[in-house]
Amino acid sequence: MAKDCVTVTLQDNVFEIATKMKQHDIGFVPVVEGKKLIGVVTDRDLVIRGYAEKRSGSAAVKDVMTDGIATIDANTTVEEAAKLMAKEQIRRLPVTENGELIGVVAIGDLAVRNNTQDEAGQALSQISEDKTPVGTR
Repeated sequence: MAKDCVTVTLQDNVFEIATKMKQHDIGFVPVVEGKKLIGVVTDRDLVIRGYAEKRSGSAAVKDVMTDGIATIDANTTVEEAAKLMAKEQIRRLPVTENGELIGVVAIGDLAVRNNTQDEAGQALSQISEDKTPVGTR
């Protein structure tokens, strides 16, 4: 799990999200209010809900973010996390404690552990096969 997460708030805009993604070479940014997780923005969200909708760089985070996202707590097992990622068709899973963001688990984090390579591979296979439109995952 990555604990030092780059985040944005509802006061940020699409340009600021894209800049942070570029600076940190990432494609996933949690949206927080204080420390409380309220959504996420992916590079795909920026394309589908931002660029393809002809939104300007000053468009609000809420215009492109995904809310109602799946999360886990720090006590969730690696196997449970892999199963949830496969079920929800996601590659990154925020870790919360009392609603506050404490980290993010990526599918790659699961793959580096020998005992979970099968679960991670199955999760990635199921995620990669999905053709569900963004925002419904």
